[in-house]
Amino acid sequence: MTEGTLLHWLVHPGDVVHKGDVVAEVDTTKAAIEVECFDDGVLGTILVPEGKTVPVGTPLATIEPASDRAVVVGDARAAPDGRPPSSSEPAESVRGESLPGPDGATEIAHHATPLIRRLAQEAGIDLATLHGSGPGGRIVRSDVEEAISAGARTAPRPGIVTSGPQEQVGHDERRQARGESGTPERVRPLPPTAVARASGYARRLARESGVDLRDISGTGPDRAVRARDVRTAGAVPEAVPTAAAESAPEQPAGATDVIGAESLPHDPVAVRKVIAAAMTRSKRTVPHYYLSSTIDMDAAMRWLEETNRRVPVSARILSSALVLCASARAARTVPDLNGHWLDDEFRPASAVHLGVVVSLRGGGIMVPTIPDAHTLAPPAMMDALRGAVGRARTARLRSADAVPATITVTNLGELGVDSVFGVIAAPQVAIVGFGAVTARPCAVRGLLGVRPQLTATLSADHRASDGAVGARFLNTVAELLQQPEEM
Repeated sequence: MTEGTLLHWLVHPGDVVHKGDVVAEVDTTKAAIEVECFDDGVLGTILVPEGKTVPVGTPLATIEPASDRAVVVGDARAAPDGRPPSSSEPAESVRGESLPGPDGATEIAHHATPLIRRLAQEAGIDLATLHGSGPGGRIVRSDVEEAISAGARTAPRPGIVTSGPQEQVGHDERRQARGESGTPERVRPLPPTAVARASGYARRLARESGVDLRDISGTGPDRAVRARDVRTAGAVPEAVPTAAAESAPEQPAGATDVIGAESLPHDPVAVRKVIAAAMTRSKRTVPHYYLSSTIDMDAAMRWLEETNRRVPVSARILSSALVLCASARAARTVPDLNGHWLDDEFRPASAVHLGVVVSLRGGGIMVPTIPDAHTLAPPAMMDALRGAVGRARTARLRSADAVPATITVTNLGELGVDSVFGVIAAPQVAIVGFGAVTARPCAVRGLLGVRPQLTATLSADHRASDGAVGARFLNTVAELLQQPEEM
């Protein structure tokens, strides 16, 4: 990846954000990546507007310390009689804003992240009616989804979030019909740079067809513009390759991570070109050496069978999770294979960020990352693997999935092959391959028998290591798989 397009901002300047919140969506050649916030604070200035393509490493926005924001907010408050607040008055919470409710009471809006607030808004759910099940009473996605399934839909609170003057007129009319004041006590309009609500693919389609999204009446949730709306407005032919996006059934509000988002079809030719360029560069510049080893999986398979017997079906562990755990721990034990070759020298990594090769149903591959994989036990690794593969195959990654991997694993066992020798993803210096676990004749304690066997392979960069180092790595993997209870 050398550049990306900012598809959609999920927060606005002044919004309180927390570490792990999804704040934006960036489109790449292979997938859309959800950008997660890396710190707590208040969103300051948006530096890259929606629709702009920028190189990797470009700052997208600024995050102000929450304490600084609290001082500004506290100084701007005024007492009911118009006087500035005294120094003895408590400052507003740094984790959210205090917004006046319809009855004049103060309501705290910090019990949910911006994404959760938007989910609730799309579903027409008043967050004040929900009881948060997260830490400190924080409202999480499951709370909103339970409210949706229970049919607990209420009108959004007027005056908290609006989409423009037309939205506000509607709120005023409804308030007057109820006999309330025609002017909300506080309105927070969207910033002047706000654009029409639309899915990422609808934005791309509108840009390619020269259609202004602001002139289109959307049919999605909260009048969000969808791809079919762009086609109708701009007479875009249906031959545009959008079958994956348009054939999918509509999902209820709150069912996806990004509101109104449709599957983003990516050009298979462009994806193939990216793969070709990376693999060609690797084979031309990296001197590979290859090793293979046959591993006895009898202990591992018996441990898996016993473990899975005690847990529900949804929590069962596959052998793929075990080999990933073994690879991550072996990379920690043999650090000469865990890192990057940069500026003509090997730079070992302090943690094992495990890249996992995922085959895409439409062709091609994607390599999401499992960060800090050496710290994960098999159940946690299974959860991480399931999530990474699911997001890769729907072309909707998170920024954590794009952490630079320090070593990669490719596993073609599910396709029945015996072994696979991968191509190193430079600047990494190794890739581990696993085939299928199959019953093979073997000698055990001098007797011939049939036991489950696995072929593990290693492709390594000869500039960073030698064959003895690679052999020690494969031996460590074998030892770990023969003692799965210790992982």
